[in-house]
Amino acid sequence: MTVHFFRSLSPLSALLTHTRFLVTLRSRSRASEYHSLIVFRLSTTPLENDPHDHSSGPSQIFAMESTCPHLGADLSHADIEDTDVGLVAVCPWHRYDFDLRTGHSETGLKACTYRVETRMDDASRQEMVWIESPEGAGGWEVVELRPVSEEFADPPLAVPPVVADGQKAISDEPLPVAEQAPEPKSLLEYAVLILNTADAELKVERTRRAVSAFRTGKLKSIGRSQTLLNPPPDVPPRAQTMQIVQPGKVAKRGKAGSLKSRIAILHALANIEQWAIDLAWDIIARFGNERINGEPLPPQFFSDWAKVAEDESKHFSLLRRRLEEMGSFYGAHTVHAGLWESAQQTSTSLSARLCIIHLVHEARGLDVNPTTMAKFKAARDLESVKVLEIIHHDEVTHVTAGHRWFTYLCSKLNVDPVTTFRTEVRDHFSGALKGPFNEEDRRKAGMTPDFYEDLQGELGGGSRPTGDVGTKGIVEIGYP
Repeated sequence: MTVHFFRSLSPLSALLTHTRFLVTLRSRSRASEYHSLIVFRLSTTPLENDPHDHSSGPSQIFAMESTCPHLGADLSHADIEDTDVGLVAVCPWHRYDFDLRTGHSETGLKACTYRVETRMDDASRQEMVWIESPEGAGGWEVVELRPVSEEFADPPLAVPPVVADGQKAISDEPLPVAEQAPEPKSLLEYAVLILNTADAELKVERTRRAVSAFRTGKLKSIGRSQTLLNPPPDVPPRAQTMQIVQPGKVAKRGKAGSLKSRIAILHALANIEQWAIDLAWDIIARFGNERINGEPLPPQFFSDWAKVAEDESKHFSLLRRRLEEMGSFYGAHTVHAGLWESAQQTSTSLSARLCIIHLVHEARGLDVNPTTMAKFKAARDLESVKVLEIIHHDEVTHVTAGHRWFTYLCSKLNVDPVTTFRTEVRDHFSGALKGPFNEEDRRKAGMTPDFYEDLQGELGGGSRPTGDVGTKGIVEIGYP
């Protein structure tokens, strides 16, 4: 008899806002092992005469691996079709169909599917959704549960999805002639195009176009078999209107007590987010052809970093709009490229890039964001706090992505992740990693204290660096 192990996913009510969710699971016993699932909730309205039915019983919720077993395409935007043999998810890349219950396909392939149950929790009196654990093991934790996108909001939006800056999420209108470029044929080509885009708004728009095209199958090639006509730039350009200075020359931002100070802080964060968009595309463009022990990077690597790029573009738009609501604009203050210095120092090593950018700098953001939010709350700037809370929630998942792919790399190379991380930091970072650390959110992302405690970077002899992590909730090159 087969024994199925389940773990709690979420309250049923949390799945009623959208019809599709991405789920990331991490093994409790093997921290380098992750599973990405897609949850489909097909029904939309409760039965009229049954107050206990939320139209989301186990027969209405399905879960399967988030990538197609054919070539690894993202299944988050798969079409759901009702066929003679039952409900199937149809891959947007090559139209392979997979039964939502069994995973079987008429092509002979099989996708991994997972049973879903709803159970009443006696303590909270809530219906909870439980999902079968991969490989029949109970030792998995949910590290991410998020809606696929507003395209799958329930009830559907009355108008096309709107993003933070009030524009349509993906505009079908042609770009102005001065901004046109040949339509990229692969994800790597798109990455290089976006990296070479100086205008921040156009960078955001092209990011949305690229991610949408990749998810929906309009862009069917990652591009690893092709030679890029243009390599990624050493330093992504910026609009001529931007006032770029050395990191140490940026004006003091204050402590968020005044409107002027809060504007300066949000402007600095918007600058970080613009660089963060570039960093997500750069890891795709620069390392997309890497082979680890002879194996190419899996498609999930590209899906994850494209999602990060999309998130960072959302963050930039949220901050840009908030600056305008406060009477300012992006470009009103000086900016610097200090964060990109670390990108240049790690441009030849995927391991070093993941460690320094995503597990040092981005993880430091988890430490200082709560302090920044507290300052804005004290100033009663609650609209800005809402923006910062969205950003912080997403950043936990970005550090998780860094941890996932760093530990993947270590497992393929048969090296210890903690030892390797500490070596990379000593070799590619200057100065100490100083607290206070947000241990709770770092743990959510996979970063246990043995990674980062009592760690000193020795790049350049350990003298005070542009990337020094301070003790007062400040990262001089990045976070205010």
